[in-house]
Amino acid sequence: MNPEQLLHQLQHLPLFTTHQLIILATAASLFLYHTYRRRVVAFYLLDFSCYRPPPAHRAPMAFYHERLHLENIHPDATLFQLKILEKSGFGEQTGIPESLARTPIQNRVSSSTEEASTILFQVVSNLLKTTDTNPKAIDVLICNSSMFAPTPSLSSMVVRKFRMRSNIKTFNLSVISVGLARDLLKVYPGCLALVVSTEMLGLNWYTGENKSMLLTNCLFRMGGAAILMSNRKKDKGTSKYELQHLVRTHRGKDGDSYSCVFQDVDEDKKVGVSISKEILQVAGGALKANVASLGPMVLPYSEQLRYLVSLIGRKGSIYVPKFKRAFQHFCIHAGGKAVIQAIQKNLKLNDEDVEPSKMTLYRFGNTSSSSIWYELSYVEAKGKMQKGDHVWQIAFGSGFKCCSAVWKCNQSRVITRDNAWVDDIHLYPVAIPATAKISER
Repeated sequence: MNPEQLLHQLQHLPLFTTHQLIILATAASLFLYHTYRRRVVAFYLLDFSCYRPPPAHRAPMAFYHERLHLENIHPDATLFQLKILEKSGFGEQTGIPESLARTPIQNRVSSSTEEASTILFQVVSNLLKTTDTNPKAIDVLICNSSMFAPTPSLSSMVVRKFRMRSNIKTFNLSVISVGLARDLLKVYPGCLALVVSTEMLGLNWYTGENKSMLLTNCLFRMGGAAILMSNRKKDKGTSKYELQHLVRTHRGKDGDSYSCVFQDVDEDKKVGVSISKEILQVAGGALKANVASLGPMVLPYSEQLRYLVSLIGRKGSIYVPKFKRAFQHFCIHAGGKAVIQAIQKNLKLNDEDVEPSKMTLYRFGNTSSSSIWYELSYVEAKGKMQKGDHVWQIAFGSGFKCCSAVWKCNQSRVITRDNAWVDDIHLYPVAIPATAKISER
């Protein structure tokens, strides 16, 4: 063999054998996998705290009967509100701010600022104490309140009260805020994020006669929650939950969805928030769109296949996946008895599945976006949460929005002494009558 032939053969020899190529491909795959895993940020929920109104803020049904008469409201408006309350699913322990218990009602900015400080300071203080967290360790602070935006802001009130760092990142939102906390924790490693959620009732009390606006007077109650989240690896072992999925659906492009919860002035120039009769249909549509995105992330393949087959066949009713195969607990926004019942029917849940939502509505009323935390607190207080369990939180907001958060439990025992139900959990569940007759006290 001459030198030219030898050189030609060497040029065409493979650099690697098949066996070597397999080893290299496997090593490269493992490297890429571990690189990806290192970049995936885990989001932990260290703990949360829910506001528990003191007995002095209690608003039994008879109180509303008396309140409406003292305010000299038109008889038709009074009768309408009493009928709504009788069918609300509320108990006798729901709370209202001091400004609404006064005569006349003190719906001023100063009263709402006092209401905000009462709720925010208590839940944040309790949470920091429970988790043994120094306020100066908080890197991100998010305050969520859709109907009250004072100056200085709610977040500034919290920063001043707890003497937090001057370089803390603060945000004031009118939307569901866990999503923003997650996004910020993706960007800033080794951080703690404090999320505070509440609504102010005093400044938004409606004094007119428009029935769609009178609904807010009947359906909302005093409440709030503080949530401490982390992306620090060292917190995995002590955290209560780990965020698995977060899906947010916004239906604002649809006219009915956009206007179904709407702040406006009535014919007498009185400001109020109207709630449309289409609210259940709108909420159902938003939930359906949200579930369409969430389902493939959480449902077993067998459930997804059965759904697709029924969708393609169209010979009978469309198959509703069994979400209980993906979740052990459900925390449904306690927006009203009808909302809970509609979601229970659409998702084919049983009474035990919606017990946390119904009992939260009965004990605390509709506390807006914080209601899902009262429900999670109920599950914990009942001792039902186990390590490895998955919980589905479903929240709604005006606009119209639907948000799903899926958490996985990291602890075998998660109840804390600050649980909002800890003093009287033994009294629940209770039977809720379809109509509770209100008698004047």
